[in-house]
This record gives sequence, C-alpha cells and structure tokens, in this order.
Amino acid sequence: MAFAFDQPAGTLRRPGPREMTIMLAALMGLNSFAIDAMIPALPAIGRSLHVVEENDRQLVVVAYFIGFASTQLVWGPLADRFGRKPILAAGIVLYGLFALVCAFAGSFLVLISSRFAMGASAAVTRVLVVAMVRDLFEREAMARVMSLVFMVFMIMPVLAPNIGLAILVFAPWEGIFIALAAYALVMLLWSWSRLPETLHPEFRRSLKGRDMAAAVWETIREPQSRGYTLALTISFGALVAYIASIQQIVFEAFGEPRLIGVVFAAIAAPMALASWTNSRVVGRFGLRRVGHSASAAFAIIALVHVGIALAGCETLIIFILLQSLTMCAFAFTSSNLSTLAMEHMAPIAGTASSVQGMIGTIGGAVLGFVIGRQFDGTVLPYLIGTAACAAGGFVALVLTEPRRLFAPIDTDPGEREAARESTAVPEDLA
Repeated sequence: MAFAFDQPAGTLRRPGPREMTIMLAALMGLNSFAIDAMIPALPAIGRSLHVVEENDRQLVVVAYFIGFASTQLVWGPLADRFGRKPILAAGIVLYGLFALVCAFAGSFLVLISSRFAMGASAAVTRVLVVAMVRDLFEREAMARVMSLVFMVFMIMPVLAPNIGLAILVFAPWEGIFIALAAYALVMLLWSWSRLPETLHPEFRRSLKGRDMAAAVWETIREPQSRGYTLALTISFGALVAYIASIQQIVFEAFGEPRLIGVVFAAIAAPMALASWTNSRVVGRFGLRRVGHSASAAFAIIALVHVGIALAGCETLIIFILLQSLTMCAFAFTSSNLSTLAMEHMAPIAGTASSVQGMIGTIGGAVLGFVIGRQFDGTVLPYLIGTAACAAGGFVALVLTEPRRLFAPIDTDPGEREAARESTAVPEDLA
C-alpha cells in the first residue's frame, strides 16, 4: 500500500513511513511514560503526601486510566470534524500543563485529580494514532503498521521505570512530572511541524448530536466492532492489573525493591519483540488466525501460571518468565483484535476509535483496579485475576465469530488483497 499525501508544491516535505511510525509511537509513548515512570516513585509519593493505606497508592495509576477513558468520546468526534492535527495539538498542550500541576501538587487529592485530567488530555493520542493509521491503511497493512507502532511504543516500559529511578537519584518525585511536561513539548513541536492531516475530506463529519449519536450507535451496533471491543476490554483488565500491582509484587511479595527496573524491562522487552514479530507474520497468516491463536495462548499461559503458584513453586524468576510469555501473548492479541474491531469503521474512524477506546479503557481500568485491590502480600490474587481476564477475553472472541475462529487468510479474498498490498509497507518501515 502506498504511503503518500497530496501537498502543494513548495510546502514542507511530509514524513516517510519510518518517521511517521516512530512519531506515532512516540505520541503513544506519552501515555506509557506517564504510567510506567511513576512506578518506582509510588512509595516516595505515599510518604510525601501522607498516604496511609498502601493500596491507595495504586490510584496514581488508576486515576490516570479513568481520565484516559473519560474523554475519548470527545476527542474522536472533534477530530472527525476539525481534522486530526489541531485536535492532537490541543490535547498535548493540556497534557503538559496538567503534568506541571502534578509536579506542584500539595496534597494527594490534588495529585489524583491532576492525574485524572492528565489522562483525559492524553486520550487524544490513543484515539488519533489509531484513527490516523486507519485513515492510511487497510486490514493486514493496518495490523502491520499498528504492530510496528506498538513495538516502538513498548520500548517505553523498558526505559521508563529506569528513567524514573534515575530522576529520583537526582531529584524528588516531582522531577518525573517535569520530565513529562518536557516530553510533551518535544512531541508538540515535532508533530505540529511534520505531521500531515490524514482525515479524508469526504469523511469529515459534523458535530450535530444526531450525526454523532448515529456514529456511536453504528460502532456499538456493528457485530464485529462490538464483539472484539468486548474481548479487548476484558483482556485489557489484565494489563491494568499488572501495571497497578507490579510495584507491590516486586517490593513486597518478592522482597526485591532494587530489581523493579530490571523486572519491568525483562517483561516489557519481549512484548516489543512480540509486536515486531506480529508485523512480520500477520500478512502471511491473517488477522484471525494470529489474533485468535494469541488470545488462546494468553489464556492458557495465564492459567498455567496460576497452577504453578497454587502448587507453591512461584519464585521471582518463574514470575518473570511466565509473565513475559503472558504479556507476549497479550501483545499479539491486542494488536490484531483492535484491528479487527476497526475493520469496518473507516467512514467514522475517529468516533469509532473513541467509543472502542472509552469502553476498553473504562472496563479494563475497573477490572484492573478490582484485581489490584485484592493484593494481600502474595502474587496469587493478581495471577488469578489475570487468568480470569485472559479466559474471559477468549470466550468473548469465540462468541463474536464462532464460524471464523482461527480462520486462515485464504478464507477472505479481501484479506488476501490487503495482505498483498501490505507487502509494500515493511521495506519502508522495517
């Protein structure tokens, strides 16, 4: 599939596929960095702001997720009306401003409120990255590009906790939020100067209540969009639970606080590799065969991990190995199921991305928070919750397309054609 934009002669040269992919991944990284860099700072935040109940520190993460979900249905319709670029810039500016408010928060309530607002602002990146990829690519080509975006994006969990630790060596926890504001400024300047407008003129929509409601209803009504969004929502609960619980698991369940950065990197790096691998195999085997197989593997590995823990054989090494495999399967699952959810949504890509993202983030945040609150000093409540989310996501997937479960690419002529088109992408993006 060609990657090009019409532009008047003499204007600034548009980014190529490689720069576009890195830019989109860096925009998504605003969220990952805002979440993962905070993990090592949670004990310091609790002490500084007098948080008595240790489990309440999870609200620093969960409040961000709730805020992240709350405005997705706002950013999408705005982007479908006014274009991707100006709406993206507005969200990034607000993200940076609220990061500074967090840095100067004088109480835990102010911090949590600002984290909510920060997440609400950052939601623009999730909505518009998915919408822009959908603007430009189809089916397997879209899955390949999204996998490459997530590959670069997943490098952030490898780096962010260690960057957070490094900042804490030289500055208090407030310095992390100042670094987030600086990151936002860099992304604002880069995206504004280089990002093209990807909204097709014929897909520009009005902000009339009737039109917006129709687009929202179409996203919910369409069986494939609805079913895969539900599957992703349940599966996403496992990721939120992991992010909310990992600091307590490493610090308290295993008693190794100095290894938090190493554990995060050891689990996140294979996820990045999984995203890269998905970009290579999805064009050959198809969205359904790869995505459905990954969802099944996600459930099986998570259930095996529960069995090992119940048998009393859990150690930090075993946790890292099995959690890495679990998150690898999650990476394959999320990349392909999110593409399948958007497959029929091209005319309303911004709104559809908003609706799906809002449902997935709110549902996942609630599930993850419930699982995280069960922490009792051991890893078992987290593992049971993860297995329940993985198994529930696979059941929802089966109910969505029972007759096309693990279907090969050859069963859909449209997918075969999209796969042939996608072969032009890897040479530019690899």
